[in-house]
Amino acid sequence: MAYVFASDLHLSCESPEKIDLFEAFLSRTAKSAEALYLLGDVFEIWLGDDDDSDPHPRIIESLRRFTDSATQLFVMRGNRDFLLGPDFAQGTGANLLPDWHTVDLFGVPTLLTHGDLLCTKDVQYQEFRKYVRDPENQKSFLDCSLDERRKIAANTRSGTQASMLEKDENIMDVEQSTVEKFMDQFEVDHLIHGHTHRPASHRFDSGGGRARERHVLGDWYELGSVIVSTSSGLRRLAAAEFVAAPDSVFD
Repeated sequence: MAYVFASDLHLSCESPEKIDLFEAFLSRTAKSAEALYLLGDVFEIWLGDDDDSDPHPRIIESLRRFTDSATQLFVMRGNRDFLLGPDFAQGTGANLLPDWHTVDLFGVPTLLTHGDLLCTKDVQYQEFRKYVRDPENQKSFLDCSLDERRKIAANTRSGTQASMLEKDENIMDVEQSTVEKFMDQFEVDHLIHGHTHRPASHRFDSGGGRARERHVLGDWYELGSVIVSTSSGLRRLAAAEFVAAPDSVFD
C-alpha cells in the first residue's frame, strides 16, 4: 500500500513534455498507489470550471481515466487554481480538499496544505489571497465572460510578477512560528506542503523534546517532485524517477 503526493505541477500548453510526464505519472500511480494527493497549482492558471483553455480538457480527461481506475484522487486548491469548483470535481472524479487536511499515513497523523498560508511574512500576498478567496469577489469575477477574466488575470499576473522581483526571497518562504502554530492546532508532528518551490525535509524540535518533520514538495517546472508514503516511511523522488521506479519502491 502506498500514498503519493505532488504539488505545483503548473501544467500548461507551454510545456507539453510535462503533460506527457504527468500522464505517465498518473499511470504509474494508478498501478502502485491507493490514493494520489495533488496539493495545489495543478494548473498554471484556472479561471473557473468553464475555462476550456488548452491543455485543460486533456488534463481533465486524463484525471477521469485515473479515477476510473479506482485509485482515489484528492485535489487541494493552490494560489494559481483556487477557482477549482464542483464541475471540475465531477468531471475528474476528484475529491476537493479544504486548505487544511489531516491524513493518517500508516499510523502517523500528517497535516496537508498547499503552503501559501504558511508564508505569513509576505503580508502583501496574504492580503491579496484574502481578497481573491472572498466568495463575493469570486462570484463577481466568475460572472464576467471568460475573455474578460483572461484579461483581468493577465494584468494581475503582470503586476504580481513585478512585485515578486522586489521581494526578499526569505519573505516568500514559510514562517517557522506559523508552521508550529498550525501543527499545534491540528495536533500533528508531520506536515507536507508545496508552494514555495523549495523541496526539502526539515526536522526540528518545537520545544519539550517534541520532534517534528516538515516535508516540502518541489515544482514541476524542471524535474518534478513526488513524495511516496509507505509503511517504511516517506521517500522523495523526481517525477521521471518515480515513473521508472521498480515495484519494490512501493513495498
